[in-house]
Amino acid sequence: MVDYSKWDHIEISDDEDETHPNIHTPSLHKWRHESRVERMEKADMERRVLDKERTKTKTELEEARQKSQKLDDKIELEKYIRELEKKDRENQEKEIELNKQAKSQPWNIDTMCRDGFDSTVVNINDEKAEPLTEEERMKKSQEFMNKHEENIKKYGMFSDFTASKDFLVRNSELVNEDTAGYLTLWCINLEVEEKHSLMERVAKQTICLNYILELGKQLKIDPRSCVPKFFERIKTADKTYVEAYEDEVKGFIERVKVRAQVRIDKAMKEYEEEERKKRLGPGGLDPADVMETLPNELKECFESQSIAKLHQVLNAMSKEDAEYHMKRCVDSGLWVADAKSAGLKSANDQLREEIEQNAPGTDALLAEHNITVGEADNSDDEHYEKVD
Repeated sequence: MVDYSKWDHIEISDDEDETHPNIHTPSLHKWRHESRVERMEKADMERRVLDKERTKTKTELEEARQKSQKLDDKIELEKYIRELEKKDRENQEKEIELNKQAKSQPWNIDTMCRDGFDSTVVNINDEKAEPLTEEERMKKSQEFMNKHEENIKKYGMFSDFTASKDFLVRNSELVNEDTAGYLTLWCINLEVEEKHSLMERVAKQTICLNYILELGKQLKIDPRSCVPKFFERIKTADKTYVEAYEDEVKGFIERVKVRAQVRIDKAMKEYEEEERKKRLGPGGLDPADVMETLPNELKECFESQSIAKLHQVLNAMSKEDAEYHMKRCVDSGLWVADAKSAGLKSANDQLREEIEQNAPGTDALLAEHNITVGEADNSDDEHYEKVD
């Protein structure tokens, strides 16, 4: 059985309404229609304001709950969350009341006739774009940063919210993950270069952009449309929201400093390794390491560069110990076995000069060490000590 009761609650058409002969009927109809339209517009405005308020409250509530998971001191934040939850319940009650009022209103010519549905069908390509490989993604990202590097740096240099908003609105193509990645890398480079103040300024701009991108994800809309909303909100936000933003900036700055220190340590390690490789002797040993492990008497010989003392110390050692230590000195480059090929003074010439300067009886001492020194020494067995 068909229920016709809904047709009982209808306002009579203006054209059928009977009026007193002394009343101007068209004017009455016009006044009634304008009055009804005003009531409908007021109700519609209340609905839109309520919808906007509910969306704003839900967004703030979601952000506050996420922040509460990261903070240790949650007392103030939990109080703020309870206030938002109370506000959300009040909005729900208002919505229920508006729905009741809407149902209680009688139908009229403006509400009875409306489209049942309206749709547009467009043929689209169902084939989804294939995901980019890591190499393709990196190439695309690099191309973007090369193209927009100048504007990215301009944005990073701003210190005013209004100027930042206006710039991003004019250059909305910068609102993406590639720009955020570039700014992060720039912050690390600035910290490595010890430009701390500039790094902190760029860090704030990076967090602003990250907030905008995250807001777009939460609302499931294009983040470029969130640019004005974010900057308007951050300028008029309450203490809790501003503190959360500042904490995020401080945390980001600390992470940048850690990353920069890791890069510095790595560079220093690579530099030290290169220097160590340059020091390695013909046998692959580091002269500094060998020098540290020599017996004190032998170490003093190399430090003083005394050939005579070297021979005395070696003669006092056992044959095995002397051969072991001298082999390591040759492998590390502390002792050059072929002085002529290295363009150095021979050990014989150096020993002769040393003895002539410091002690008489040169020939006897040379004979004692089994070293022959002539007018022209052409021996290929020359030795020369080299100490770094």
